[in-house]
Amino acid sequence: MPHPLLADNPGETHLLLGNEAIVRGAVEAGIQVVTCYPGTPSSEAPDTFFRLSPEGKYYFEYSVNEKVALEVGGGATLAGALTLTTMKHVGVNVAADPLMTLCYTGAPGGFVLLSADDPGCHSSQNEQDNRIYARLGGMPVFEPSTAQEAKDMTRDALAMSKKHEAPVMLRTTTRVNHLRGPVEFGNAPDPGKAKGFTKNPSRFVPIPAFSRRMHLELLDRLDALREEAEKSPYNTVSGAGEIGIAASGISRAYLCDALENAGLKGKVKVFDLGMSYPLPETMALDFMKGLKKLLVVEELEPVLENELRVLAQKNSLDIEIFGKNLLPQNGEFTVTMVENAVREVAGEQAVTVDCCEGRDNLPMRPPNLCAGCPHRGAFFATREVFGDDAIYSSDIGCYTLGLLPPLSCADFLLCMGSSVSAGGGAALAAGQTVVAFIGDSTFFHSGLSGLANAVFNQHDLLLVILDNYTTAMTGHQPNPGVHHTVLGENPSRVDIAKSCEGVGVEVIRKVNPLNRKKTVAALEELKDMKGVRVLIAEEPCPLYARRITRQSKPQVAYVTENCSGRYECLEKLACPAIYKDGDKAAVNELLCSGCMLCLQICPNIKAKKRG
Repeated sequence: MPHPLLADNPGETHLLLGNEAIVRGAVEAGIQVVTCYPGTPSSEAPDTFFRLSPEGKYYFEYSVNEKVALEVGGGATLAGALTLTTMKHVGVNVAADPLMTLCYTGAPGGFVLLSADDPGCHSSQNEQDNRIYARLGGMPVFEPSTAQEAKDMTRDALAMSKKHEAPVMLRTTTRVNHLRGPVEFGNAPDPGKAKGFTKNPSRFVPIPAFSRRMHLELLDRLDALREEAEKSPYNTVSGAGEIGIAASGISRAYLCDALENAGLKGKVKVFDLGMSYPLPETMALDFMKGLKKLLVVEELEPVLENELRVLAQKNSLDIEIFGKNLLPQNGEFTVTMVENAVREVAGEQAVTVDCCEGRDNLPMRPPNLCAGCPHRGAFFATREVFGDDAIYSSDIGCYTLGLLPPLSCADFLLCMGSSVSAGGGAALAAGQTVVAFIGDSTFFHSGLSGLANAVFNQHDLLLVILDNYTTAMTGHQPNPGVHHTVLGENPSRVDIAKSCEGVGVEVIRKVNPLNRKKTVAALEELKDMKGVRVLIAEEPCPLYARRITRQSKPQVAYVTENCSGRYECLEKLACPAIYKDGDKAAVNELLCSGCMLCLQICPNIKAKKRG
């Protein structure tokens, strides 16, 4: 029997994660090609495609970065394949170059970009609103608010893209990606084969003479897509009265609960925008006529608010519009927040919600590197050699947590891959020692080009490549350098050391970062050198090792009775497996991975074999 997400089982209802619902929607559309670069909150969508790929009738790949993922997906749709490319919101920054051109050439096979935005910065360096990218490129936008809509909109966005040969954005947010809800399934047809590429250089080769015409064709497509928005079942008007509320995305779910709580359901007019761009202007005008007040509910930027303001002004509507003057332009909304905005517009008193008693007295729980994480050993040794004398250039990954004391190995960070190039820039400008850290997945994502630049421009930089054999931060997805995946060994592994040699690095050392003496010795040697040099710190992520290779260290460190109580192991390593037990340090045997790094810090701690 095929997996339920792949089976042709119309009418069945399953409880799905929002990201899983997106997978099912793509299957129902007849998806043929899926590409991605993993990133929270999008990761479960491509991970599900990956797990199902042995029995799925589609091609799937983890690309090395988002630009490559979009280019592979773009090439596939140009060759007639129905294609989905997934990434988190900041990944669209990386993919923006080919994306803007794909909007000009169009997508003959159909193409949907899943952009998973992250209001509140739960797992991101910013909370940008990618609806603005859609408007920049000229892409229709679907914004689901439930698991059912995530499935249905994915299916319908792919169908619309194929019909109009136009790239479409499926814009989700963290709450949509990670909610769970009932999803009724439709048919799952056999996708068949892609129709193949039809040569047409004047359409697909955007030299200036062709691009000028392509832009006009893009504008014509947007007009046709606006007509689709006017009749879309995802755009509805309900309720009555002189107060109106327009909402898109997850804000529609908050609004539904807010109106119920305020007793205003049906007493105000509500404009639900599931297909939020192009704005259905005729529908919007009909909605706004007769209103005295309008509240626009949308997370992050006032995109919809500004469009409705312009539309009202152009049509001389006498209407007072509220939006970001009542609701924040940052972070996630809550039902209470939306309810109070609704109440203020309606002239009613705000409500307060009592928090759990004692909540403010709860201890803080900052993120920390896992027990046994090899990055801890690399950071500890680096601090031992360089202390505060070096500038530490960091990157995107688990190892970004090295910024916290006592490790304190992150002084600045720009984006994925920037530790190498930004580190080189800091070194040449400040004339100070710079140690840059980058993970194996991030190295292949965009660090390799920065390293080539550093070699070419003769930067003075020590690059520490933290190779834990996986893309640990987003869920252990494979990258070109991994040895194993959940589907078995990687037959096409790209060697990191040889890649460094290939771009001209002459000084390369390898260590196991959990071996303190050898790691310190290697760093001492590299410290005395100049130019670009690389230290590769190789040791699997312990979670990955248990999950993929089924290997674990049998030893568990424990504190003997003669512990001096100086707590050096805890204070220097900040390992979550070590804790204070009265006047002694102790080790939680359930958390301890047996890395034995603490034994190399404090001689009072010994190892004990556990069966």
